[in-house]
Amino acid sequence: MRKHWIAVIALTIVGAALLALLFLKVPLVPAQAAKQAAQIDTLLTVQLALGGAIFALVMVFLVYSVIAFRRRPGDTDDGPPTEGNAALETVWTIIPLALVLSLATYGGIVLRDMLRPPPGQELVVKVNAMQFAWLFEYPQYGFTSPQLRMPVDQPVLLRLASRDVIHSFWVPEFRVKMDAVPGMEKHLRITPTVIGNYQVQCAELCGLLHWAMRAPVSVVDGAAFQQWIAEQRK
Repeated sequence: MRKHWIAVIALTIVGAALLALLFLKVPLVPAQAAKQAAQIDTLLTVQLALGGAIFALVMVFLVYSVIAFRRRPGDTDDGPPTEGNAALETVWTIIPLALVLSLATYGGIVLRDMLRPPPGQELVVKVNAMQFAWLFEYPQYGFTSPQLRMPVDQPVLLRLASRDVIHSFWVPEFRVKMDAVPGMEKHLRITPTVIGNYQVQCAELCGLLHWAMRAPVSVVDGAAFQQWIAEQRK
């Protein structure tokens, strides 16, 4: 059996390395445009790399077993009887459990860091979700807008609420996403880092026009933001 183990281990290492290289080198998500995006992308890469290694291990064992231990022509004997292996079953229970708990802890740390209030002042925006639109209220300035506009490198506190059903606030370039729940205010923090135009979309199936529940998002420099504020207040 030694040659089989050597072949399986070698194929698993090669397969896991190729998948890890794919997840590390191939851009699978849009460009980062918020401070929080780097942590989320690192978490995603770790999850995909571990998942790829497990996928390679399972598929190599499966395909290799089908090929190497298939019934040969003319072989009419029954297969050898097998019994349980307590040590093996313990190992393949403990290792996945440890991986899941480790990833859950890592994800909790990332979430805690994203929700932690920054040391400086935040721009507060109240996000009102409804079927099938978004409204953005700026309580510090006293107006409401159908578009979300934020100054670059300025921490923003989004206070999410829904007027009807559960919606989900998501800008792919910012990575962060959170549900807007009726009767409950949820908080989400974003620090945009790249000037540009983006789009918020609902990521929770919310009805017939869920696909059209989008709104423009603009990240501008401080002077342009103050000019926009002055125009809106008029």
